[in-house]
Amino acid sequence: MGDQDVHALAGVDLNIERGSFWAISGASGSGKSTMLNLLGCLDRPTSGRYALEGQSIATLSDDELSDIRLQHLGFVFQSFNLIPQLTVQENIELPLFYQGIDASVTAERACAIAERVGLSDRLKHRPTELSGGQQQRVAIARALSNNPSVLLADEPTGNLDTATGQSIMNLLTELHEQGKTIMMVTHEPEIAAYAQFQLVMRDGKIESIIENKNRVAGGALA
Repeated sequence: MGDQDVHALAGVDLNIERGSFWAISGASGSGKSTMLNLLGCLDRPTSGRYALEGQSIATLSDDELSDIRLQHLGFVFQSFNLIPQLTVQENIELPLFYQGIDASVTAERACAIAERVGLSDRLKHRPTELSGGQQQRVAIARALSNNPSVLLADEPTGNLDTATGQSIMNLLTELHEQGKTIMMVTHEPEIAAYAQFQLVMRDGKIESIIENKNRVAGGALA
């Protein structure tokens, strides 16, 4: 039994168009988190090929993968992953700091993005002074700060009540309508319904791809 290989993903063949919105769903252990980690260049495929913006990532060094993440990807997590000692503005600026961008530029960009997600009056607050929905908006703003090609969201409404979760999904829908590519893991059918396409995983394979022809329409930001 100990010699048996277990493949988290096997036989996955997928083309993600720029500007599309996907929900990845499936039971626990189906491979959806592994899929998101591969798409986010956090893991490398042990076989096969994954290309992001036309570049194969399998042979890249850790430093090169880090550069890819900084330049092309934005991450939103269920638990927000904000740094409690930093203000909202400083949390948003963090990816830009790691890119070595001038402080005056990062401050201007952080203010613009905070306004975009409805947090312009919270820039000097710390995460503990915010509601769960506001913290998730900060996390989305931070993910947007480097103007990523792809936004990757792992259960972005998992720690939120229903109304707050809907407001976050309205925000993600608005970002998609503005041209962002979004890949989102969720186990909630009502959240998956916001996406254009639902990718259903089972035992490390793609069980089905569903086009949401009657997808939930996002509303204006409150």
